[in-house]
Amino acid sequence: MKKLIIFFVFMMLIAGSCKKTEPIVNTTVTAAEARDTLFLIMKQWYYWYNMPSVTSITTDIKKNYSDPYKLLEAMRYQPLDKWSFVADYDEFNAEMNGTFVGHGIRVGLDTDSLARIAMIYNNSPLYASGVRRGWIVKTVGGVAIAPLIIAKNTTAYNNAWGPSTAGYSNTILFRKPNGKDTTITSAKSTFTINSVLVYDTLHLKTGAIAGHLVFESFIEPSEDELKTAFAYFKAQNVTKFILDLRYNGGGYLYIAQELAYYLAGSSLASTTFAKMSYNNKMQAANSTYPFYTDRINSSNLLSLPEVVVITTRLTASASEAVMNGLKPHITVVSVGDTTDGKPVGMNGWPCGQKYWFWPITFKLVNSADQGEYFNGIVPDKIATDDITRDFSDKNEKCLKEAILYLETGAFSSGKGEEKFSRSVKYGEKPAWMNNTFVVEK
Repeated sequence: MKKLIIFFVFMMLIAGSCKKTEPIVNTTVTAAEARDTLFLIMKQWYYWYNMPSVTSITTDIKKNYSDPYKLLEAMRYQPLDKWSFVADYDEFNAEMNGTFVGHGIRVGLDTDSLARIAMIYNNSPLYASGVRRGWIVKTVGGVAIAPLIIAKNTTAYNNAWGPSTAGYSNTILFRKPNGKDTTITSAKSTFTINSVLVYDTLHLKTGAIAGHLVFESFIEPSEDELKTAFAYFKAQNVTKFILDLRYNGGGYLYIAQELAYYLAGSSLASTTFAKMSYNNKMQAANSTYPFYTDRINSSNLLSLPEVVVITTRLTASASEAVMNGLKPHITVVSVGDTTDGKPVGMNGWPCGQKYWFWPITFKLVNSADQGEYFNGIVPDKIATDDITRDFSDKNEKCLKEAILYLETGAFSSGKGEEKFSRSVKYGEKPAWMNNTFVVEK
């Protein structure tokens, strides 16, 4: 069956070195040949192919750009397109298979301007050393981290942590939750990430049991992780649900389809989850995808009437597709911050096993044709991402509001929060991970 990954992989017959329907074994494709192939793709498949940034680049002018990276930047439709990219072939495949190189952390500022661990993968060496969400990061190699984040000095921040190379070591001064400082020397490593950061249950004052899932990315390993999580939820007789997508920047749409089906249940099996609409040259590629997927155990479907979603500015693409796809069928309420705003998706083309091309090629809507959320999905309740507390701490601000809603049917008074705070949160993933991909399995 088709795996939905909002990167619909159509291997088209394209003139040049990358014109076959399977990835080309020959890795000697030149940068100029790859550029020429991308030029043809953009002219035919790019969603905004008729914008001046594309129409102004002619066959002669494209020669002014030495490689596909530079050409894409020139042709990108700047007002809207933040997402189209060219990636190294091996790096892209490794990332989407869950292979990660680094410390496996995301760092942000709390409301007191202290740098803290906002997220950490279970397979990270730092996790094995006891580091958890909420730990204060004071210095890395003697460099104070908080001032760099406050100044949004990305270059200095990245320099402090060093290259994303396995074996590269950092000496990090932490302050633990008990107020004591500890120094940990840790080497970056290669490991498989866990996209399900937390799955547990919450016993509500009403007597109901709520499932609680913190989900970080829609990647290959997610399928088995979700199977485990939803088998647990079903066994625990979950009737309410909190879906935490605060750091989920997207990934494979087929995983989004499966997650939505677990939540909404078998009654929506033949109902439309998502529709893709291409530019007027490529209308034959328009597709409709149902909730149903035969890749999951139907006995673990929850069939919920409602779900509460925790979001931030890092919630993007496939995450937004889940929220939007569920919206016409069950009640979807959200708490946190406005999402990224990416109602479009991408086709992917491999080139010479050296590049992947992922331009925006289609608009994504739900069964009610809703999907123009370029400004993001605004939450029903604004709440700060409280990185001083772990994800399952019932006093964490977003989770506390979500629980209150499930218990009372309403959030605390007012839509906003008296002292709402938003800060940059630095991760180690490439920016292009904030996307939705579609492939054939």
